[in-house]
Formats: sequence, structure tokens, C-alpha cells
Amino acid sequence: MILSKDLVAASSTPLILSILSIEDSYGYAIIQQVHELSDGELKWADGMLYPILHRMEKKGWIESFWGQANTGRKRKYYRLSAQGTSELKQQQEQWQKLSNMISKLEK
Repeated sequence: MILSKDLVAASSTPLILSILSIEDSYGYAIIQQVHELSDGELKWADGMLYPILHRMEKKGWIESFWGQANTGRKRKYYRLSAQGTSELKQQQEQWQKLSNMISKLEK
């Protein structure tokens, strides 16, 4: 089953926040992790991810910093901020409420 664009868009922020709550990461690794978590059903592109990361950084939910890859090249990493941890908790609660409402309607 392919997820709708609307559902993918709505789930992108809580997914990214959840990934960054586990460990700091960089763009390509986030894309790969989403792909793996979805068993290959979600295929994010750079053009979709980076505007979301920039928006989240402006809101203070994440912070970026420069680090080095194993190859020695510089790479921009992202980490969850304290404000992002609070936002993640709120979004998880909202998703749980929505999931519970849908479950009540299933026959």
C-alpha cells in the first residue's frame, strides 16, 4: 500500500524528530532510515527533506552542526533540542489520539 502525499507530509516532522531523538544524524542518513523503517515504501528526496529540516531549525526544534564523515569530508548534522523533545512528545500524543479515534471506528 502506498501512503498518500498528505499522510507522508503530515508524518514527516514526527518521524524526523523521532529519529533525532535516538541519535544525531545527517540528511542522507535520515532519508535512508525512513526508507528502511517503511520497508521501502517511503522514498524521500533531498528536495523534500531539507526544507523540513530548515523549518524545524527555525522553530528551534533541532540544531545543526558541522561534523566529519569517515571519509574526512565535512557533513552537516542535526540534533534534537530541548524544545524539539517537548514538541516530539506533543506530536506523539496527537498521533496516539488520532490512532485511537480511528481504531474506535473500525468494524
